[in-house]
Amino acid sequence: MEQAAETIAAGDQAAFARLAESYRHELQVHCYRMLGSYTDAEDMVQEALLKAWRRRETFEGRSSFRAWLYRIATNVCLDALAGPRSREVVVTVGAAPAEVPWLQPYPDRLLDLAGPGEGEPDALAVARETIELAYLAAIQHLPPRQRAVLILRDVAGWPAEETAGALELSVAAVKSALQRARATLRAHLPERRAEWGPATEPSAEERAVLRRYMRASEAGDLTALAALLREDARQTMPPATLLYDGRTAILGMWAPVTEGPEAWGEWRSLAVTANRQPAAANYVRRPGETSFTAVNLDVLRVEDALIAEIITFGPELFPAFGLPATL
Repeated sequence: MEQAAETIAAGDQAAFARLAESYRHELQVHCYRMLGSYTDAEDMVQEALLKAWRRRETFEGRSSFRAWLYRIATNVCLDALAGPRSREVVVTVGAAPAEVPWLQPYPDRLLDLAGPGEGEPDALAVARETIELAYLAAIQHLPPRQRAVLILRDVAGWPAEETAGALELSVAAVKSALQRARATLRAHLPERRAEWGPATEPSAEERAVLRRYMRASEAGDLTALAALLREDARQTMPPATLLYDGRTAILGMWAPVTEGPEAWGEWRSLAVTANRQPAAANYVRRPGETSFTAVNLDVLRVEDALIAEIITFGPELFPAFGLPATL
């Protein structure tokens, strides 16, 4: 805290930027939880750091520099959520609408950088239970201020008084908002989520399922894929609001892509992790082409060695995962 106060008092923009930058990764994860979008979180954390410099005189030293940055980042996200929402894409042909079309994955390799800032005590690694896609999708159902209360109290571990100050609420309002948020969250999370625990990487079972899934995908083996899917499995494809509900619906969607005259071509997959879950980066080499081109990223939710959910994203975030555009 003393270092931050001295840096601000000196008016040295370069020194302030170095200090604030040490918190960038954890602030981006915080913004990601608020917004559910990796690219929006990048924009919001940049705006928050710029606003911190412009409003540096508001840092009075009564809280930590880290908490002051979190307060600014939270309110930047709340302002964004209060603005017009134009990112929802409506596609209704052949499927029911998915719940969160703006959802994006977060690369584990960047989650691992979201540790404490300069001069801060050690922080816990970003755990699966607060970053998995099911959790991110569920909290998007909360009103923005309830969402902020839940994240600051249950994820960041802030006391009610500090949360109330950051959000300009009474302590009673914070406690009430947290109670309502927890109830809504329970209604939208998978039933067996409590069994997953606070892991920071996929389990051996999940990795084994991922390997089998990749082999089935590369071979276009729908029989093998069917054996991996729960009967009530579902597949969504943000930002398109598509939901394929059940094993039969998923296989029906896959069939023309992998078999027959309309098949896309030869497939290759690379194993990655996103949101502490197993994922496959998929590439296809179409007839007449010499290289495999990035197509999509499948993030899996596995229960009892079977796939309960596949969330498929486009290749736009491959660079964030350190993945090539072609193989």
